Amino acid sequence: MSFNDDEQLVAPPDSGPKPTPIIQGRAQVVSKNKSTVPLEETKLRVLLEITGGDSSNDRPGLDLVAVLDVSGSMAGEKLAKVKTAMLFVIKKLSPIDRLSVVTFAGDARRLCPLRQITEDSQKFLENLVNGLNADGATNITAGLQTGLKIINDRNLSGGRSVGIMLMSDGEQNRGGDAAQVPVGKVPVHTFGFGVNHDPRVLKAIADNSIEGTFSDVQNTDNLSIAFSQCLAGLLTRVVEDLKLTVTPYEDESTIEQVIAGSYPQSKDDADGSVTVSFGGLYAKEVRKVMVDLLLPAVSKERGADVLDITLSYSFQGRLFEAPPVTLNVSRTGASADERERPEVRNEETRLLTANMIKEARVMADGNKLDDARDKLVEAQNSLEDVDDESNPLIEMLRSELQQLLKLMKSQEIYEKQGRPFALSSETSHNRQRFAARGDIESLRLFATPRMDKYLEQAKSFDEDPSKPLPSVDEDVKEEIAANPLGPIAGALSFYIQSAIQSLQAIEKIINRGL
Repeated sequence: MSFNDDEQLVAPPDSGPKPTPIIQGRAQVVSKNKSTVPLEETKLRVLLEITGGDSSNDRPGLDLVAVLDVSGSMAGEKLAKVKTAMLFVIKKLSPIDRLSVVTFAGDARRLCPLRQITEDSQKFLENLVNGLNADGATNITAGLQTGLKIINDRNLSGGRSVGIMLMSDGEQNRGGDAAQVPVGKVPVHTFGFGVNHDPRVLKAIADNSIEGTFSDVQNTDNLSIAFSQCLAGLLTRVVEDLKLTVTPYEDESTIEQVIAGSYPQSKDDADGSVTVSFGGLYAKEVRKVMVDLLLPAVSKERGADVLDITLSYSFQGRLFEAPPVTLNVSRTGASADERERPEVRNEETRLLTANMIKEARVMADGNKLDDARDKLVEAQNSLEDVDDESNPLIEMLRSELQQLLKLMKSQEIYEKQGRPFALSSETSHNRQRFAARGDIESLRLFATPRMDKYLEQAKSFDEDPSKPLPSVDEDVKEEIAANPLGPIAGALSFYIQSAIQSLQAIEKIINRGL
């Protein structure tokens, strides 16, 4: 059966203000590194920070598929929480968005095609969700495959963003292993609900997607919040197909390694360049990439170009490429005392902590719980040595370790609660993207401003679902009012950067002539 019956978009009578023109500069990259390095052969660590631009009213329409577990274990209070969480999602979507709902138990059912969000379809979708019943086995594979087919069979797909939100509360017991289902480029975000789900399967599904996340929602009261955080990202995508290319300079530098979490890398042996592919980026979301360079010995003090940095992305089907940025350092004999930049040290601390969490999880999985706890204490102690203890990042890392330690009191507690928390943490750190786990309100690693806003909205909605929610357009207007220059700042930066690069190129040509 083909799922090519997705609704075509019809503009509402009052479609509001016209979108702003599409402009370049929707993502920016800056470098942080030592400015001076010794004359002898030396290593140089460069931190690159890519930041998504401000949210605006020209966002692409979202095609969202909600894949919901309605097996027998979901009956009662759990299903009621799912209905409330889905009502939040339905009310936050706007007329440029479309939603399809899939349920799975022993098999999967597509309850509706992708429906454009209108006043009538909202009522239809709300009635659809409120009518859900729970019964049967757990066939995650069928649910995932159905959701992917809805996305892949669409008639209307150009210039649109997509996402799948898949929630399950149990272990798969029908239909094969969902972790083996290829998902292609579709972002799949999974949610483990309660304490009886299989976190390894849900994490594997998210990992199969270039930018998916796995959220561990053990407290069933937090599902609306967890859904809201994912939705906040999907509704603020500022770029697609984001790629970073770093190229060394012949005779001046060699790239030893690029550290970019679990994002795929490709190397061009001809020029030694490395390209990292990130998929999409949310408004104000940050990707940090470490580039380790080896610089050869030089005989005299001089400036040296050591790295070319290029950023490319697409938006609504159009490809943009930022002008390359050239990283220049001074080769000098008087650089031994220059300290590493604090931003570099903080990122090194985060990477070390994330790696130690993974090591502790592997130990606990091997029934070495005492060793796992010791590893987490070691990670805590390493944070005490950090100079900038007031840094919010350090505080959140400390909170993450404390929460995980509590979930390792016994092997039984670990397997029910600690393992899902640790696996969610690994996905979040590898993706540098927020994933709900533990105390969602205090553990805000990688959260964006829109996520913070939707956290409060979801809490209020849970208390009283009859209360009206601000529309996405109202969310954007509020953000623009708080930062009126935000939407054009990226473009200005882009054009200024272009001018600087042109002047640098002219200067090099003149110097060669001299």
